[in-house]
Amino acid sequence: MDSADIAIIGGTASIDPGLLREARDVSVATPYGKPSDAITLGTLDGVRVAILFRHSRKHTIPPHLINHRANIDALHRLGVKRIIATAAVGSLQEDCSAGDVVIPDQFIDCSKEVHTFFGEGKFYHISMADPFCPDIRQALTGTAKRLNLRLHERGTYLRIDGPQFSTRAASKMYRQSADIIGMTCVPEAILARERQMCLAVLATVTDYDVWSDKPVSYDEIKRVMAMNIENTRKILHDTIRTLPIRGSCSCGSALEGAEA
Repeated sequence: MDSADIAIIGGTASIDPGLLREARDVSVATPYGKPSDAITLGTLDGVRVAILFRHSRKHTIPPHLINHRANIDALHRLGVKRIIATAAVGSLQEDCSAGDVVIPDQFIDCSKEVHTFFGEGKFYHISMADPFCPDIRQALTGTAKRLNLRLHERGTYLRIDGPQFSTRAASKMYRQSADIIGMTCVPEAILARERQMCLAVLATVTDYDVWSDKPVSYDEIKRVMAMNIENTRKILHDTIRTLPIRGSCSCGSALEGAEA
């Protein structure tokens, strides 16, 4: 039977399918269309893990065309309980610099989309007061600390539509309310909560967003990206090995008392 307990969602470069033993690809059909790509299943120290490339393996799907509902529903159909979503982000704050690891605890959605599995008929008003799973966040921060990485244990992730980056004026405005900026993780967090799955974000900073006038060389960007990829792989490996399949969080009962 095709199944997994923990899933990793992320970009093509940051996830190595070689992390898993006995890896194989499976295609999962959903009522919402096709996921971004086939899902890789395997084991890591006995833990059943699924890997999904949100932009596809060949990185051909831009942020605004990702079928988030299909991606999350496919993982749910495989029995996934907990999701770690990796993200490359820009920094909105001076003290959050290139190469830093951020485990956000809040988000602001500046997109124009509606993110839900519920349409006309029966629906739920789920709570998103604390949008990311505290158990996974604690595990990720603990791992990053053990690895002596530059870490921000909390922060606010601001999501824009993309594929364009922000204007300088917008970036300066965003700085008043958020710490990092990206294009993908908010739909994943909302939809995972609607499916009563745990999700937390492992973000790595590539550079300062355009509010900053500091020039960045291409060589520096390549160096930071290589470091971020290696740090992401280390954190994922050590966290998944020790992360319980179920914990003390309330993510798995998100629909209780929320029916309209």
